[in-house]
Amino acid sequence: MRLPSRITSTLFAQVLGLTLVVLCLAEAINTLIVFNLPPPTPVFYTQTEIEQALRREPATSRTADQLIVRQISAAQARPDEHPGQVRFRESVARDMAISPDALVITSSSADRYTVRELHEAMRAAGHPQGGPGQPHQEGFLIAPFKLDMRRADGQWIEVTPPRHEFLEPWQQHILIWFGLSFLAVVPFSYLFARRLAAPITWFAAAADRLGRDPRAPPLSLPKRGGAEIRLATHAFNDMQERLRRYVEDRTSMIGAIAHDLRTPLTRLRFRVESAPEDLREKMTADMDQMEAMIAATLAFVRDTATEPKRTKLELSSLLESVTDDMAETGANVRLEDSERVVINADSLALRRLFSNLLENAVKFGGAARARLFIENQAAVVEVQDDGPGVPESELERVFAPFYRREPSRNRKTGGIGLGLSVARSIARSHGGELVLVNRPGGGLTARATLPV
Repeated sequence: MRLPSRITSTLFAQVLGLTLVVLCLAEAINTLIVFNLPPPTPVFYTQTEIEQALRREPATSRTADQLIVRQISAAQARPDEHPGQVRFRESVARDMAISPDALVITSSSADRYTVRELHEAMRAAGHPQGGPGQPHQEGFLIAPFKLDMRRADGQWIEVTPPRHEFLEPWQQHILIWFGLSFLAVVPFSYLFARRLAAPITWFAAAADRLGRDPRAPPLSLPKRGGAEIRLATHAFNDMQERLRRYVEDRTSMIGAIAHDLRTPLTRLRFRVESAPEDLREKMTADMDQMEAMIAATLAFVRDTATEPKRTKLELSSLLESVTDDMAETGANVRLEDSERVVINADSLALRRLFSNLLENAVKFGGAARARLFIENQAAVVEVQDDGPGVPESELERVFAPFYRREPSRNRKTGGIGLGLSVARSIARSHGGELVLVNRPGGGLTARATLPV
């Protein structure tokens, strides 16, 4: 299964994943080594335990798991036996009062162990042993093995140790310890990855705050973190200051240009009086348009340069106030059922945003319907009209400053061309967005999204 890219692309997930992969690799190497090592102390069954199983008697000792006894149709052919197995078979036959030929032992496990290991295993289990080179006082068989015995009625029974289908007990214990060590390391890996990724998350939040409010205060130096984090904090603050100065310089320059244009425009008004009558009216209309554009530009610069005052406000009440004010002037504006949303914003700027959208809807669509709702943890304000809409190729172009789709010079029908540009600028300054969408049944929807 492939994880979504938004999960695997985070630094926290990458560091955590890398730590866990390295840990799993180390565990795999350890497991491979352990499973290729010789087995631990052998599991053996004494002659007494095996004879008790053949007699169907309860075992008096528990050196290993209880033997399994079952009836079989016939015994396998007797394999080649080493001297120890021959002595063990004869000893069991003597105790059971049967012929040695009635017993068949199948076992090759003893070849895996040295005599020293077998002696140590017997002593660890508390069974007395003879001296070096002397026979054992009690025989035994090492698991796995099979011992078949023919009873007096001719039926065969088989005695075998329990078989472990998957792993031996000692292997299971090792895997359990590996699992516990893995679980013990995971919390430390998580904390390490989280601590390493925390500065990146902090910078992401700072960048998002800068996008919402360019005049946000600079970052304070983190209390924890290396020298690189402090260096990045200084660089971020320097970048924010340069961006602020850049925007202020460009805004001031535009305001100065617009203000200075009023002087030559005033001189043109005096000179137009001496122009021919047929040109005077057209020239006056052009100068009126220029005057309106300059006034709108200065108003835009003034609003941009003003320090915003963001407070908690109830958005539906603000939208209701704007629609009521426009309805009192005779505009066909209606506010539909809306949700109550509280956000941190500049009330004057949002009032201008809603007013521009409602005025455009009334001007080009004859009526405006507004509604407010929450979607994906954001407040969405939609203003709909029943006008002709906007061609798809111009849905973004209409946001350009001074762009007007209405080709006439009549400011009452075409406007200046700054309304949508100002509205989008306000939405983006609050960390949101403003888009236009044509409805399938006709009409246009202006959709402003503001983060809650």
